[in-house]
Amino acid sequence: MCGIVGYVGARPALGIVVDALRRMEYRGYDSAGVAILDGDGGLAVEKKAGRLENLDKQIAEVGAETLRGSTGIGHTRWATHGQPTDRNAHPHVSADGRLAVVHNGIIENYSPLRVELENAGVEFSSDTDTETAVHLLEREYASGEHAGDFVASAYATLRRLEGAFTLVFTHADHPGTIVAARRSTPLVVGVGDGEMFVASDVTAFIEHTRDAVELGQDEVVVITADSYSITDFDGAATGGTPFHIDWDLAAAEKGGYDYFMLKEIAEQPEALESTMSGHLQDGRIVLDEQRLSDQDLRDVDKVFVVACGTAYHAGLIAKYAIEHWTRLPVEVELASEFRYRDPVLGRSTLVVAISQSGETADTLEAVRHAKDQKARVLAICNTNGAQIPRESDAVLYTHAGPEIGVASTKCFLAQIAAAYLVGLALAQALGTKYQDEVVREFTELEQIPAAVQTVLEQMEPVRELARSFASSDTVLFLGRHVGYPVALEGALKLKELAYIHAEGFAAGELKHGPIALIEDGLPVIIVMPSPTGRALLHSKMVSNIREIQARGATTIVIAEPDDEAAAAIADHLIPIPATPTLLQPLVSTVPLQVFAATVAQSRGYDVDKPRNLAKSVTVE
Repeated sequence: MCGIVGYVGARPALGIVVDALRRMEYRGYDSAGVAILDGDGGLAVEKKAGRLENLDKQIAEVGAETLRGSTGIGHTRWATHGQPTDRNAHPHVSADGRLAVVHNGIIENYSPLRVELENAGVEFSSDTDTETAVHLLEREYASGEHAGDFVASAYATLRRLEGAFTLVFTHADHPGTIVAARRSTPLVVGVGDGEMFVASDVTAFIEHTRDAVELGQDEVVVITADSYSITDFDGAATGGTPFHIDWDLAAAEKGGYDYFMLKEIAEQPEALESTMSGHLQDGRIVLDEQRLSDQDLRDVDKVFVVACGTAYHAGLIAKYAIEHWTRLPVEVELASEFRYRDPVLGRSTLVVAISQSGETADTLEAVRHAKDQKARVLAICNTNGAQIPRESDAVLYTHAGPEIGVASTKCFLAQIAAAYLVGLALAQALGTKYQDEVVREFTELEQIPAAVQTVLEQMEPVRELARSFASSDTVLFLGRHVGYPVALEGALKLKELAYIHAEGFAAGELKHGPIALIEDGLPVIIVMPSPTGRALLHSKMVSNIREIQARGATTIVIAEPDDEAAAAIADHLIPIPATPTLLQPLVSTVPLQVFAATVAQSRGYDVDKPRNLAKSVTVE
């Protein structure tokens, strides 16, 4: 949440900063703002509540010539402290108008700091926690121990702050220098030719450079046009972690699609292939980073999966495969609840943490709790060098490429595939699968991208169906076995994108309460198990369909082409290719994504930017 960018170079900063914010607006779109240093002691700030287009209009009204300069910072906000108004928008500026700051995260001790500053006569102009940082730095620079030294004053200020935050400071007296710091929320440096960037995400500067440096926990970077230096909060050199971005600007652009999400749905076969690529070597599953020995894996006697939102649903699906392949008990926990219920963990527990960004605050805290309890931690992540992988014992990167749409699609399928690979890695270590069995399961997984492509090519009837139900107030989803988490994910997508009341249920629970919701015309989407792979489950789902049809519901059934029983009773049928039971979620999820996106479009909503949401949730 919140997108941050800073630029120092020789080119005009305004266009670079605004374009970067445009590519990061998925991180938050409650307000946006920029601060530009003109190099002659001037600092100009423009900010506006609402989406970035509002800021664009404001800049056009005041004239871009008032924002000239080659050093600038920018921010797109997901509100935490203070409503999304003009006065609470970033950047925030010191009382003397010389210093500006942008901020992601929460300064947890802002309340006593604000009292301290107000007692000293400082007047606040916003309701944010961020403003305390800019006033502290202004006071330190003016009369503190490091008076007149911008960089040293910034370090002194940072050492007083508590919480999870990224902060970027710039000062009119020091054009060409930006100071930025991170504690638990993301920050990366872009290394260009005669220019430097800092940002929450590499998408901010991918147009200009693919060379980057990841900052670690509690690190500070000072950038100029020609250099960067990274230290801890006490000024001791650390160096960061350089890496090269393996995708280009085209991957972060719409490529002719109306929305990023539609492009990302279409990219799912490629994302799955990238996730699986290189993980079977000499008949054995290998991870990207592994600091666990084979004996460590053999010692595992229980698995916890911790995740939030869509990633949690990926974990629920993974549970079926991991338990089936390894015979280990698997618990799937919401990361936000995990550490608060005092779970029983130890050296023989493996905690699998799933996070697209690798910065999800709830999941990161769950990882830290697990480590404190001596458990082993394996991360599934889409972001190279993020905090959760850095703090884990092993990592499997999904390599799905950038996902700009706030509601996850291709990263969800990639997370499921990655979790399957983790299950196979455990099975081979424990000896519950022979080598040829591991290869066979992997080979079946390799067939899934083609099956997903087949589904994508048959989605026009789903779009027509979605448009016909776009005015519905409620949609229910039913599934059994691996179809149950798919139903949960389908309901979540519809809630996120179309703001429709939607609920997913285990079909067997229908008679225990939810059937009271069934009424004439209510659309109910059913994920059918294979008639051959799970015959008993299939027959019970047929019974569930008859139960709800008897009460007037309209049934939309996702089923395999040879499922004659489903075809005979469904009001609407969505065919999907036949796949092994455990792998079916990778194909049955796709129509639900398309359905939700089309309903949202039909209702006139922005598919990429659902209200009140942000892509990366970096606060608890």
